[in-house]
Amino acid sequence: MINALHLRTFIVVLRTGSFAEAARSLGYTGSAVSQQMSCLERSVKMTLFERDAHGIRPTPSAGFLAERAQDVLTAFAAFEDEVKAMSEGNFGHVRLGSFPTASQQLLPSSLSNFARTHGGIRVDLDEGEPDVLVPLLLDRDLDLAVVYHYDLVPRKWPKALQAEPLLHEELVLLLPPGHRFAGSEISLADLEKETWVATGERTSGALSLRRACARAGFEPEVHYRSDDYDVIRRFVSTGLGVALVPALGHVRGSVASATIVDLSVRRHVVALHGPSASNPAVEGALAALRNASTETAQRLHGVHIA
Repeated sequence: MINALHLRTFIVVLRTGSFAEAARSLGYTGSAVSQQMSCLERSVKMTLFERDAHGIRPTPSAGFLAERAQDVLTAFAAFEDEVKAMSEGNFGHVRLGSFPTASQQLLPSSLSNFARTHGGIRVDLDEGEPDVLVPLLLDRDLDLAVVYHYDLVPRKWPKALQAEPLLHEELVLLLPPGHRFAGSEISLADLEKETWVATGERTSGALSLRRACARAGFEPEVHYRSDDYDVIRRFVSTGLGVALVPALGHVRGSVASATIVDLSVRRHVVALHGPSASNPAVEGALAALRNASTETAQRLHGVHIA
């Protein structure tokens, strides 16, 4: 295998015309340069220099090698620059996972800022719920994922992953326009007779709703389900029911709302990733997520920095 260091020395030998001059230029001994050239000749299986008592003379094979060596060294230097940039987190590829409301509210600012400061890094985004994203992280199909959990639905993340809290979200009660509780402070038990719009039956949001209502002494009567908060808001706005959604899924002014004074349940947004050393670019992406989290908490009511 051809050694790039030997190629570099070879180019200097050709430029200076002698092993001794090349050695002085490179800060080597003459013996070291001679040994490198001998190693290079063995690697290419050709004689590159005719040696005699008066010095050296390049062979035609040396001229052939020199024509191509400079292109190889230029490409190798570019490769070294990319490797250095990658090790510093400024070049490469980040595979990011996120759930829809974080993608809508948190990622636009985060990814935009990240693209400006880390233009050499490509980001690919895949959306899914935590049960989908966590296995992808463990299989190393993702480098970083934004996930969530609810207070009333305990969840332990795998020990192989590092978790960094980003945001805490209050749960917002959505009401149809003109609802008797609109703008009021109420107890969760006051909603016992309401029809509910909720996420899918097996989601942690729906389970959190059932457990919160059970604490208040009733089972919520859910008639409509959707995992799209835009759909949920539209259903509520047309009077089909009430809903309890995380603050990231609420658009102020789209429906009426009320404050549930005895509800302390929150949804927590977390960034999960494997060891940062496996992809140094992850740290830059995490920093962008932290900054976007601060901006989101300042911009949206009911969202708090972790």
